[in-house]
Amino acid sequence: MKREVYERELLRLQIELVRLQEWVRDTGARLVVLFEGRDAAGKGSAIKRITEHLNPRVARIAALPAPSERERTQWYFQRYVAHLPAAGEIVLFDRSWYNRAGVERVMGFCTPDEHRVFLRQCPVFERMLVEDGLLLRKYWFSVSDAEQERRFRKRLSDPLKRWKLSPMDLESFARWEDYSRAKDEMMVHTDIAESPWYVVEGDDKRRARINMIAHLLGTIERHDVQAQEIVLPQRPASQGYHRTPRALQREVPDWAGGLDVTP
Repeated sequence: MKREVYERELLRLQIELVRLQEWVRDTGARLVVLFEGRDAAGKGSAIKRITEHLNPRVARIAALPAPSERERTQWYFQRYVAHLPAAGEIVLFDRSWYNRAGVERVMGFCTPDEHRVFLRQCPVFERMLVEDGLLLRKYWFSVSDAEQERRFRKRLSDPLKRWKLSPMDLESFARWEDYSRAKDEMMVHTDIAESPWYVVEGDDKRRARINMIAHLLGTIERHDVQAQEIVLPQRPASQGYHRTPRALQREVPDWAGGLDVTP
């Protein structure tokens, strides 16, 4: 997808996302969006573009670490429930309770019985959320094995992205077919009418972001919220305040001034 076309459409969609945010806040809606899929499939970059211009007090990202010893003894869904939105909030899960159907299943972090219980309980859990009025959207980001390898190799040489390559990512690279089978089994049990899965083809990252955001906006019936008129007040006349002399403050050194800014 050409950059100029992508950037123009992304800006239009981000404006619509701000309008969606205002609708959520005004109506007290609760929106949850799950981002799942292969490592390096583009989940994080899609989340970044969605939240770029949103109010962090309304839209927040839930990216949970590995469970603690105490959390391992709880009902599996319990720690995720704590991150669900209240009225007027949006929560984007950068990986979610579906960890059990993916990495935990493949890597042996859960028992076969725990996995079976998850597949049985998950549709019930999600039906309860939807029945309670929560808006739930689930996206699976897909990427080909060749493109995933290309992105992994690019991360290895990029100091800004090398941190993204965890030992778990490398393990997933070696267990491509195991993850494929786990994903197929998960889809069979959890692709339900109340909360269906939507697959995002991710080999073209720009196209994937546009398609995903446009679809999300299209699945939610909403109306534009009338923005309150804002009038900038007149600044009152000075009452004799004098700024503290800069010599009495610690200033950040002018690093930029020492750079060559010649075009």
